[in-house]
Amino acid sequence: MGVTMRGPYKRPGENEGEEEEEEEEEEEEEEEAAAAAAAAGHLAGAPEAEQRSEVDSDSDQETEGIHGPGELVKDTLYLRSCQAHRVVPASCFLRQGSAPELNLRHRGLGPQGARALAFALNSNPCVKRLDLRDNGLCGAGAEALAGALSQSSSICDVDLSENQLGAVGAQAVCAALMVNPTMQKIQLAGNGLDEQAAPYLAELLLAHTGLKALDLSYNQLNDQAGEMLGPALAENTGLTELNINWNHLRGPGAVAFARALEANIFLRVLDISYNGFGDPGASAVGEALKTNNVLEELNMSNNRISAVGALSLGLGLRVNQTLRILVMSRNPMRGEGCFGVLKSVRDNPGSALELLDFSDIQVDREFDDLAISVKVILPALYIKTAAHRVESKRLASSLHPVPTGVCP
Repeated sequence: MGVTMRGPYKRPGENEGEEEEEEEEEEEEEEEAAAAAAAAGHLAGAPEAEQRSEVDSDSDQETEGIHGPGELVKDTLYLRSCQAHRVVPASCFLRQGSAPELNLRHRGLGPQGARALAFALNSNPCVKRLDLRDNGLCGAGAEALAGALSQSSSICDVDLSENQLGAVGAQAVCAALMVNPTMQKIQLAGNGLDEQAAPYLAELLLAHTGLKALDLSYNQLNDQAGEMLGPALAENTGLTELNINWNHLRGPGAVAFARALEANIFLRVLDISYNGFGDPGASAVGEALKTNNVLEELNMSNNRISAVGALSLGLGLRVNQTLRILVMSRNPMRGEGCFGVLKSVRDNPGSALELLDFSDIQVDREFDDLAISVKVILPALYIKTAAHRVESKRLASSLHPVPTGVCP
């Protein structure tokens, strides 16, 4: 159920499928060229379009047999929109028909392509999940899509990651989502969102009660952004998953963000890894865990937390009874910090912890001995360290299923 969140990486054996992928890309380029020709000819209304050859008629009959009249109308609207905006149609849009998921990632649509797509989306009631990751939409493209996103009664899951949206795009997207209660999941990772975008994100958290999952990872949200997002998260009603890893939350902003967990009663999964919470942020999280009774998964890896911060966090673990998964890997807390956290868990017989991750942190024999004694009290607990793994009844992978979506 967790929200774990990337550069390109190829595993052994991946080269075997490269030739097939290249062939598929070539076929898609040919299809897009054909679609562009259709947009320029068939939809231009030219006389020769009315006198098509038998081959064209046969092709149309074949398409009707596959798609049906409703989808032909949708495709025609899209082709006309592409012609009007002078862009090459995305052939995969035409191929996916009335499928509930429209996957257009890595298509280089740009702002103009987004304008053409927005017009077609207004007449497509079938799409529930819209994937536009990595299309160079920028702020202008987000503004073009805002109308369709605000009016759609079917789209509930949108991925706009890696589109250089910036503050302008964030403003347009957030404004659209606030008036659409259907939206349940939005991914805005890698969009250069900073403190200028934070007010719009905070307003979204305050106003949208139906939003269940939000991904803000790989952005530039700093301490100022944290001071705006924290109070909004504290008052949010509805969000259950938040991924804000790989940002710049530190100092007062990290503390303000962490304090939100004291008041929030909906959030179950939180990923704040690869920020700069440090010891003050860890201490604030520890205080929040004393009263928070809903959070189940927390990833705090790589946050500059020393042994002092780990011990402060442990004060919350002594009483918390809902947290199941805690990841603290790659923090400079050394064995002393790991020992302090585990000792706090041992002192809490009501602990719900099932996975305690200290990956890449060296521990000593004293820690191993403590881990053995903790296993007697919490036999289902799985403990990971750089040097030793205490086996449990269940594998860690079974504790951390990845959600496939939140749409019904």
